[in-house]
Parts: sequence; C-alpha cells; structure tokens
Amino acid sequence: MTDAHGSPGADAGHHLEHPNYWLIWAMLAVLTMVELGVAFLPWPRAVIILLLIGMALWKALLVALYFMHLKFEKFRMRIFALAPLPLTVIIVIAVMTEFRW
Repeated sequence: MTDAHGSPGADAGHHLEHPNYWLIWAMLAVLTMVELGVAFLPWPRAVIILLLIGMALWKALLVALYFMHLKFEKFRMRIFALAPLPLTVIIVIAVMTEFRW
C-alpha cells in the first residue's frame, strides 16, 4: 500500500509527531540543577530525600516517555517496560534492610 506520495507502508490518516528533544533535554538539565540546589538546603533530611526521589522519578519518567518513545507506543509495550519495576523496588528494600542490620 502506498500513500499519495508513493511511499510504501504509510497510512493516510496516521501522522507520528516527534517530540522536541531539545526541550526535554532542557527540562532534564533544569531538574538536575534544582536537585543540586535542593541537596544543599538547610531543610530536614527526610524532606530533602523525598524531594530528590520525586525529582529523580520525574526525570526517569521523562526519559522513558520521550527518549525511549514509550509515549508513542501501545499500552502493551508500556506494561512490558514497567513490569520489572516491582522487582526493582523489592530488591532496593531488601538491600536497605540488610544495610540497617
């Protein structure tokens, strides 16, 4: 099947829009600078750790959605990419509890 321009395999009604990678990169850079600023604030340690974890998760989400193109994939592919996360949490908790003892 060809489209109006003769290129094979293109759907007439399907247009894939590419993300603005420079904007995503700039957002990641700004988040990194904010993380550096938060790390040196004179706030309680628990608040700083929660803020840093939140920003790290935000950055990981940006990378996964845009640079790994999960935003443009079907739901099944997203589930496939997210499936190892519970195991990661279990391993991190196990290592943290081992470190405490």
